[in-house]
Amino acid sequence: MTLSERIEVLGQLGDHLLGKDEYLEAVMKRTAFHNGWFTEDNQQEAVREIALQMLNRDRLQEWLSRYELTENSPKKVGIVMAGNIPLVGFHDWLCVFAAGHIAQVKLSEKDPFLFPYLMKILERLDERTLAYTEVTDRLQGFDAVIATGSNNSARYFEAYFSKYPHIIRKNRNGVAVLTGDETPAELQELGKDIFRYYGLGCRNVAKLYVPEGYDFDPLLEALHEYREVVLNTKYKNNFDYNYALFILNKIEFKANGCILLVQDPALQSRIACLHYESYSSLEEVAKELQERESEVQCTVAKSGVLPIPAFNFGKAQEPALWDYPDGEDTLAFLARL
Repeated sequence: MTLSERIEVLGQLGDHLLGKDEYLEAVMKRTAFHNGWFTEDNQQEAVREIALQMLNRDRLQEWLSRYELTENSPKKVGIVMAGNIPLVGFHDWLCVFAAGHIAQVKLSEKDPFLFPYLMKILERLDERTLAYTEVTDRLQGFDAVIATGSNNSARYFEAYFSKYPHIIRKNRNGVAVLTGDETPAELQELGKDIFRYYGLGCRNVAKLYVPEGYDFDPLLEALHEYREVVLNTKYKNNFDYNYALFILNKIEFKANGCILLVQDPALQSRIACLHYESYSSLEEVAKELQERESEVQCTVAKSGVLPIPAFNFGKAQEPALWDYPDGEDTLAFLARL
């Protein structure tokens, strides 16, 4: 397939996903039964964002026009997908397919049904796409690897895949910088960055930077709009456990019934918890974020507040095609193979 043909079939896939597909709905029900974190709403949200952000023909053209992609000598690229949120590894597959390489995909056991069905839709749209993707339980015979996991699993990936060209991704988290001037609407938008996918994504905000003397009441009130998250048994169990833990250990915290705020310098927080830290100047925050760049997946703040790139409130889980995980240009890596 030529690059233009691949773009067109991706656009057709996007169109299909924005329409009604009863079999896809059944796959989502099966996935939700298999993994309680992957509710049908969250799966629908993930599929919708993929269709709008990653499978739009104009955006694909704009993105791919930045690279010199050859049509010759396709390589086999192993992809180890994470399973923290639905279809989290789709962008890696998209990069491999767009570059004209062959993807050998190892799915997460937490998300084994959605991706294969998307590939079946693609095959129905153009049977030639079948040659570009192989779903397997074990990677073998590959030329390069893209693997995503925890800091612990990344050590094993580094050792196992060290002799191949590779991208190895570790734990990262989203952060938000508040000034105290945010409107209630902006704070509610921030709630999307915190609660979407129950906070399990690497782009979810797990820590807040707030000015000294910050009044948390408007924030807690705005975030209370997301109180339905506690209807998920898994989330509620984590909330109750951490609530009890803080009380038993006499750790000060703030709560509103669906989130626990605790002062902590760490960027990664427990499920149903949100860390915060006070600052005296925005320059101080910008400097810290630059120093901890390897731990930060994305930053959320009001436009113009920080001298570093930041997403607007509510947009952390809506990355563009060129917003690469860990800031490493996946397509440039693939173009060099």
